[in-house]
Amino acid sequence: GLEREVRLSLPAESIVSLAPSNTEILFAIDAGEQVVARDSFSDYPAEAQEVTDIGGGWGEIDTETILSLEPDLVLAAEINALEQIEQLEDLGLTVFYLANPADLEGMLANLYIVAQLTGREEETLALMDDLGARIAAVDDIVSNAEERPVVFYELDGTDPNAPWTSGPGTFIDLLVARAGGENLGNVLADAWAQISVEELITQNPEVILLGDYIWGGVTPEDVAARAGWDVIAAVQNDQVYPFDDNLVSRPGPRMVDGLEKIAKILHPELFQ
Repeated sequence: GLEREVRLSLPAESIVSLAPSNTEILFAIDAGEQVVARDSFSDYPAEAQEVTDIGGGWGEIDTETILSLEPDLVLAAEINALEQIEQLEDLGLTVFYLANPADLEGMLANLYIVAQLTGREEETLALMDDLGARIAAVDDIVSNAEERPVVFYELDGTDPNAPWTSGPGTFIDLLVARAGGENLGNVLADAWAQISVEELITQNPEVILLGDYIWGGVTPEDVAARAGWDVIAAVQNDQVYPFDDNLVSRPGPRMVDGLEKIAKILHPELFQ
């Protein structure tokens, strides 16, 4: 826990980040210069790519390189396997595990935890105020919405007859709801699940967000050309939008960008 870690030599001057969300948080609170290494998926901000890449993601992490850097702190997240974390602790490294937040307020609280670990409290409080004000502004505007459109968030449409989407309790589910929409994936049992095209047509989403646009290049034109999809309201009304999935899948400050973007797509009339 934090108490145990905080008694160690803080603030941590040299940090290894094991997750893209952690890396984004560290750079957002002005602790970027303290980051000595990061996982392969940490691609934002651009400066993060200049830091030593120690692999990771779904593969092995380069423990030899981590040890050679002698970091004060290894910052792990829920996407890291517990075996990886235990292995690093067994090697004598100080690992702090930053749990996923349950909501945007929890994301802001995580920023402050990292601020305490890095000695960046002052910068972080200013960032938290700014992000909190932006979240409150969206809440305020969206409270005037007369309807909540049904949104289908496509994670992977490689099989157009059974695309993957985001179910209940995910960050995507949370952000769609907070932005004034209804996540169609709520009807499914799992956090990440496939839905049949028949069920999709039955649910008839009014808006489709393409989270597979960045990595898969899926466009609204591709969706319109899929067999059977032409009867869906979102396709008929040109309400299919490419979307940067990193804004809603990484629990860091850019979730607020994601919230704002979704709210503007769902309720353009309120953001004139």
